Amino acid sequence: MKQIALDISLQPGPSLQNYLPGDNGQALQHLKLWLESSRRAPVPTYLWGPSGSGKSHLLRAVANALQAQGQSFGWIDADCTEPGPFVPEWRAVLFDDVHRYSIVQQHAAFNWFVHASAPGREPCWILAAGDTPPADLAVRDDLRSRLGWGHVFALQALSDAQRRAVLLQQAQARGLTLSSDVVDYMLTRFSRDLGHQSALLDQLDAYALQTQRAITVPLLKSMLDDLS
Repeated sequence: MKQIALDISLQPGPSLQNYLPGDNGQALQHLKLWLESSRRAPVPTYLWGPSGSGKSHLLRAVANALQAQGQSFGWIDADCTEPGPFVPEWRAVLFDDVHRYSIVQQHAAFNWFVHASAPGREPCWILAAGDTPPADLAVRDDLRSRLGWGHVFALQALSDAQRRAVLLQQAQARGLTLSSDVVDYMLTRFSRDLGHQSALLDQLDAYALQTQRAITVPLLKSMLDDLS
C-alpha cells in the first residue's frame, strides 16, 4: 500500500466558525455565548444526536477556543483509557462520546464532575456529548443524572444540501475547488459521516499536491487505486 503523507499544517482545525449549524443554531449560539462571556456560569451542557450531527466537532472547537484563550481544561473521550485526576486550575472539562465510556472512564468523569461542581472554587464548566438523551445513557446512575441536570441540546444531522455546503466550505478553506461531480462522488460512494468525508478531503488534497493534478473524479479514483 502506498502511503500518502498529509500536510497537517494545511488542515483547518474544528472551530465554531467553520461549523455549519443547519438546525443546530441554538446550541452553537449557546457555546459562543459561554466562550465570549467574562462571567461563565458553571451549569453543565450536554449535546446529543446521531453520528454526523457535529457533536465531536463542537467539543473540539470549544477545546481549541479555550486553548487560544490560554485557559486550561480537561478532556476525556472513549480513547482515553486511563484518565488522570482532576486538576484544580481547569476552567472546563469536556466529555466526548460518553455513551462509549468504560467503567474506568465513567468513574473518572464522575470524579471530575464532583470536583468541578464543588462549592467555593472558581467556576468550571462541564460540556459533554453522547448519542442519546441523558436519561437513556448506559452509564452509572450518578453520572447520568448529573449530565442531564443542566442545558441539554438535541443536535440534528445535516441534510444532503448542508453536507455539500460543509464539503465546499472545507475545500475553500484549503484553497481547493471542488466540482459538483467530485462532491457527488464523495457523498454517494463513501460514508456520509462528515468526519470521514473531511479525512477523505485531506487525502485528496495531499494527493493532488503530490501528483500536481487538478481534483477530478478520475484523480480520486487514481488515489484509491494507489492506496489499495
